[in-house]
Amino acid sequence: MSEARRKAAPTRRRHKRHWALRVLGWLAALLFLGIIGAVASFFIVYQTTKIPDPNKEFATNTTTVTFADQRNSLGSFYEQNRHTVPLTQIPKSVQDSVIAAEDRTFWTNPGISPSGMVRAGVNIARGQQLQGGSTITQQYVKIMYLTQERTVSRKLKELFIATKLGRQQDKSKTLEGYLNTIYFGQGAYGISAAGDAYFSRPDPKTLTIQQSALLATVLNNPTLFDVTDPDPRTKKRIIDRYHYVLNGMQLMGTITPAQEKQYGNSLPSLAKMKKKSSRYAGPNGFLLDMARKELAQRGFDEDAITGGGLKVTTTFNYQQQKKILIAAKNEIPKKNAGLHVGMAAVQPGTGQLLALYGGPDYLKSQLNWATTKARPGSSFKPFALAAALQDGKSIYDIFQGDSPITIQGQKFGNELSTDYGDVTLLKATEESVNTAFYDLVDNKMDNGPEKVTAAAEAAGIPASKTLEDDKANPSTVLGPDAYASPVDMANAYATFAAGGIYSPLHVIKEVRGPDGKVLWSDASLQKQQKKAFEPEVANMVNYVLQQVVKDGTGTGAKDLDRPVAGKTGTAGGVAVEDRAENKKCGGCKDGSATLTSWWSAYTPQLSTSVLYRAGKDGESDLDPYSDDPAFFGGNWPLKTWLAFMKSALDGVPSADFVAPDADQVKDTTTPTFTPPPSTPASTPPPSTPPPSTPPPNTPPPSTPPPSRPTKTKPTEPPTTPIIPTLPTGGPTKPTNTPKTPGGGGQ
Repeated sequence: MSEARRKAAPTRRRHKRHWALRVLGWLAALLFLGIIGAVASFFIVYQTTKIPDPNKEFATNTTTVTFADQRNSLGSFYEQNRHTVPLTQIPKSVQDSVIAAEDRTFWTNPGISPSGMVRAGVNIARGQQLQGGSTITQQYVKIMYLTQERTVSRKLKELFIATKLGRQQDKSKTLEGYLNTIYFGQGAYGISAAGDAYFSRPDPKTLTIQQSALLATVLNNPTLFDVTDPDPRTKKRIIDRYHYVLNGMQLMGTITPAQEKQYGNSLPSLAKMKKKSSRYAGPNGFLLDMARKELAQRGFDEDAITGGGLKVTTTFNYQQQKKILIAAKNEIPKKNAGLHVGMAAVQPGTGQLLALYGGPDYLKSQLNWATTKARPGSSFKPFALAAALQDGKSIYDIFQGDSPITIQGQKFGNELSTDYGDVTLLKATEESVNTAFYDLVDNKMDNGPEKVTAAAEAAGIPASKTLEDDKANPSTVLGPDAYASPVDMANAYATFAAGGIYSPLHVIKEVRGPDGKVLWSDASLQKQQKKAFEPEVANMVNYVLQQVVKDGTGTGAKDLDRPVAGKTGTAGGVAVEDRAENKKCGGCKDGSATLTSWWSAYTPQLSTSVLYRAGKDGESDLDPYSDDPAFFGGNWPLKTWLAFMKSALDGVPSADFVAPDADQVKDTTTPTFTPPPSTPASTPPPSTPPPSTPPPNTPPPSTPPPSRPTKTKPTEPPTTPIIPTLPTGGPTKPTNTPKTPGGGGQ
């Protein structure tokens, strides 16, 4: 290299450094100007933001709920009960309980929560639901602006008001406004109305520390901490939150450690709760309650639900709902005192709950028999069938049909100890042969019970601790424990009807704000649809369950006069009235009662499940209500199902199921389906919703009981809380007997 070139090189490097410094300088200047502009904008907006008068600005707007047609009203959630009291009339213990529950740094923080703002920013960046801050000041601002518009501008407005309140307004005034506007549930806005609603004490000065702590507990989420909910899981949540509040009061010095321990031993007694609004009256009150609970699960808080002026459209079909109520009322045994019916109808391919019967009157009992989990009995066998097909089994494989069969050193039998000889899987499903399914799941499939529960969950049966615990239980295939509700079963069977495509169950179709903007739509659930089973498996399950109707335990469904696939199910044990005696006699009454009786069946357009139970808690014997040897699923459950389905499908063209491949239905013991490698979920087949037609003038004819009735008497399940799923709503009643394998019959 020449001397001249060696000398020129440093000059170019100096030029590069010069341009780099100039670019950095410009960037620094732009950043500085941006900061100046942001500060100036913040100052201008801050200065022009006005703090509203809460007593003038606070107002609730009625949230209305309609059926799917958006014409027929289902109800509303406007329940305001409010009485303002000055802070001087609210004892310090009451103030401290709320602060301990909601914002323990209230007296020292600037009115906003930086961590809450960061979370909101992250959610905005991710395109998720906007969230507000967690301070009392920010909650108070949100209450004053009850519009549910979920925009950045609204959140910024709340931020500025909260910041200004934190700097300019006395904290005591903010707390006073908050305590007079926050929603405590039971239609009560503010501490005075809450004290009256829960304890018949409208004067806050008369509230005890325990009562104050419980009110502070429920205000966080009156739906999640609903003191009127009999579900034991809700009570546990309330107790945990109650202890959290008491601990906060102890840390603040409001109560001593000894008092915290003393008060934490029990919840304060409630006054007789005022009756729910008459808008919940009748069987449709269960629909309104389910809609409210699903709104909460979709992220709408109590302020939005009770006073946000929302326009909620449900999935419930007005005409179909009328028809299901007629069937549940008219097509039941004449002797029906203490008898309960739960019914649910789901549209395959969409997950939309079209109609539901949870009981005659929500105001008289909030126990929803359509969402309360129960023992599914043999109606759980289709999931074993699907698991077997996935495992490479053929419907013509042979299994033991004679009774008894020995599993894990224990003997189990068929109903009435009936011997069927060697039977195919097809015949075992048609006649609901228990021993054949024991042989299939426990002898012929590796990890059989686990595969059955996996298939059930894939179809739509909610995962639960009970199912998890039963993954090694040989009787899992016979549904001996409280695995599912009619809503769950209707949706799981709808997965088979939809060619193996699972759709999440829901009751909310659309939510709009007061301005008409769509805040949520069930179109967003389409991405949650998934292929639960290969089409070949689903088509074969549909084929086999059609044979149950043609030649098996569900022949009464042939009166629908269109292709139907379904399964009966009964589950037995010891009636609640006999359990004390059974314990004394060492199990002499094991399996003496029929505790649940099902008929779950579907056409390509509609999946409906019917469940019968008896007694206050659904744990009494059903047999006295039937003239049959037992309360079989092929009798009254099928009759009630048929009464609804005939009306629901009136005018709807008959549709055939997709037939399995011809090779699959050949009578051979060679497996006809080989599980393919995993493939992306396919698009669910289109489904035709049942039309809105008036109910028939005459009830459908009664159907005879199945030609080969059998009765199941499994032993009863243990005490195990059942984890619910959205949007079921009703509580589960746990049972109290030890775990032993049981059975499920027809």
